[in-house]
Amino acid sequence: MRHVPVLIAGGGPVGMTLARTLALYGIGCLLVERNASTTRHPKMDITNGRSMELFRRLGLVDRLRAAAVPEENNFDVAWITSLAKERGGRELHRFRYPSVVEKRAAIRANNDGRQPREPAMRVSQVMIEPVLRDAIVDDPLVDARWGVALEDFAQDAEGVTAILRVQETGATEAVRCGFLAGCDGGSSVVRERLDIGLEGRAAVAQRYMIHFQSDARDLLQAYGIAWHYQTARGTLIAQDDKDTWTLQTRPPPETDVARLDPMAALEAWAGRPFAHRILVANPWFTHLLLAERYGAGRVFLAGDAAHQYIPTGGYGMNTGIGDAVDLGWKLAATLKGFAGPALLDSYERERRPVGLRNRLASERHTDVRIKIGELYQSIVDPDVLGRAIADLGNAENESWGIELGYRYDGVEGDPLKYEPTTAPGARLPSTFLADGSALYDRLGRWFTLLVFGGADPSSLIDTAPAPLDTVMVDEPAIAAIYQAKLVLVRPDTHVAWRGDACADGGAVWRRLLA
Repeated sequence: MRHVPVLIAGGGPVGMTLARTLALYGIGCLLVERNASTTRHPKMDITNGRSMELFRRLGLVDRLRAAAVPEENNFDVAWITSLAKERGGRELHRFRYPSVVEKRAAIRANNDGRQPREPAMRVSQVMIEPVLRDAIVDDPLVDARWGVALEDFAQDAEGVTAILRVQETGATEAVRCGFLAGCDGGSSVVRERLDIGLEGRAAVAQRYMIHFQSDARDLLQAYGIAWHYQTARGTLIAQDDKDTWTLQTRPPPETDVARLDPMAALEAWAGRPFAHRILVANPWFTHLLLAERYGAGRVFLAGDAAHQYIPTGGYGMNTGIGDAVDLGWKLAATLKGFAGPALLDSYERERRPVGLRNRLASERHTDVRIKIGELYQSIVDPDVLGRAIADLGNAENESWGIELGYRYDGVEGDPLKYEPTTAPGARLPSTFLADGSALYDRLGRWFTLLVFGGADPSSLIDTAPAPLDTVMVDEPAIAAIYQAKLVLVRPDTHVAWRGDACADGGAVWRRLLA
């Protein structure tokens, strides 16, 4: 029987991010994905700034941005009556958001710790998965297999025995692993076998997705380039601002979606016929669900296996990327012998509250969309309707506290506003040093000790049980943002500990890694 340190069930963005994380920390893994190839379905279209920070640490930012929408293009969200201007269509209100180029300049200009290290990225999951796949298939520590499904598993005190099935031939293989990660989506076999239930609401609403190609930019960009064009009946997502688009429609409750004609639905939403080629069209349901537990014993859940959201806010994959990085470094520290069993126990304790917080945020954003839909029905004057939409706001794309301010110490901050802090459990604020370099880019792969103002770091250095990099920062303006003379940073860039002095470094490390 083959033995691997970690078996990953599921080869979507979360599973592949976990594989990449493990490999960078020197841990081998086997990844299996039941589908024969990466996805053809555009399941997400925004990788937020926090995920991009994490992808930067994984060495993937440049490759991902090469597959994304051009960096000069905006992230605008516009509410309209119709795209067909010649038939009376109007833009009601546009929420304007900067391009990557503009945001990058703003990040440099506002060096106050309130900015992410990386701007967000507009990209479809159809495009992101091949980039992640290419990053792991060439890694000698990753054995990635598509068309292979996890069928069953059993665990004991020493490990997990899993049964894998080759989809094409039906051949099965038993594999022994130290740990199993279920990144296998909303219908997770891993979650089912663990008998872990889901809390929340399933099948909240039905949607119909139409993914298509068209060069009719005179219609599809009728009011200029925008990331989303929205009405009460659906959202048009510009996947590349060129020729690939996705319409997410909201069929009326009485609609028989099995009989729905996607071409007719697309042209009705746009306001007139136009040339196009439909790539994928299917009904689906939105969910607001959270796993009761994030694992059991040596088996863990991450991504959609642990949480499923309505896409408002883009929290699905982005929450999963955080899951993968958190779980990845903790598995690596455990397998390397740096940590005791309590470290892996902290995965659920840290990530499940984030999963709940983001589920609630998604629900709030959906409520705003419902209110806007009601405005479309009750307000005839387009100028009045536009002002009413503006007054409701667009929190789903402005919740910086949700994106950057999540913490592992139980403190709930403002979901809209991010305030930099180095409280243990918080994400480390990002700043640039006087020489122009980013502090985030000075962080080591494992732990990093930031030393401000000549503090004595020797106790933490001398007792470190894991690799530790030390970064000396002699810049008073920057030091004030970090709130302590010594700040110990985890591999996932969350703060592990802070203080102005440390007399017993061993005690600090034991609390962190016992």
